[in-house]
Amino acid sequence: MSDIHALSGAYAVDALDETERARFEQHLAECAECRAEVASFRETSALLAGTQAEEPPASLRAGVLAGIGQVRPLPPETPPGESVAAAVTLRRRILPTLIAAAAVVLLAVGALTWHPWSSDRTSVADQVLHAPDAVKVTEKLPGGNGELTLVRSASLKRAVLIGSHVPDPASGKTYQMWLQQPGQDMVSAGLMADPAVPTVLTGDAATAVAAAVSVEPEAGSSHPTEDPIAIFPLKAASGGNDPA
Repeated sequence: MSDIHALSGAYAVDALDETERARFEQHLAECAECRAEVASFRETSALLAGTQAEEPPASLRAGVLAGIGQVRPLPPETPPGESVAAAVTLRRRILPTLIAAAAVVLLAVGALTWHPWSSDRTSVADQVLHAPDAVKVTEKLPGGNGELTLVRSASLKRAVLIGSHVPDPASGKTYQMWLQQPGQDMVSAGLMADPAVPTVLTGDAATAVAAAVSVEPEAGSSHPTEDPIAIFPLKAASGGNDPA
């Protein structure tokens, strides 16, 4: 997809593959508009998560499925004089409604119970949190501002960060995660949009010797610009269980 901005909806519902997700997260660190859209999409998902699926009449399910087979999607039309950029903007604005509508239809026919933990990205977090070799390290934040917990699975080569009672960063700021490989400087492991939600760090966590979190400008930074609020010393794993 040539317009990376249009990936915000797919990213929010975890419909991107690993390559697309990594590319979009790099863009997300620099685009406040896309971060706002992702947050909006996730709010919609959270509302849908509270919806309870009920067994529908057999006639409803049959009617919906039959109707789907007869629908032929048409490409969006661009009115005369309207730029391609304007059409893309319109598509991005209606995408949340389409996502929500699709989820409601699936719930209505009993095919899906929407839950934020059912996505591919969250599945990665869930795999790490429940891995047999998962190692957990908790660090309290300065000033009694909650705590951050890092969970790492050497076998999965991934780590997950989750906060407890962590306040939102100041206006114009964000929490940014970092990983440090042996003999190297800290490199960005992604932004932590919501500390209360398990966030998967990008990068090889099995070989990392340290992880950290710092408060950075909302677009993110290429390197920590302030002292980290939490540092997690790690022991590079050679495989198997590793004490962090």
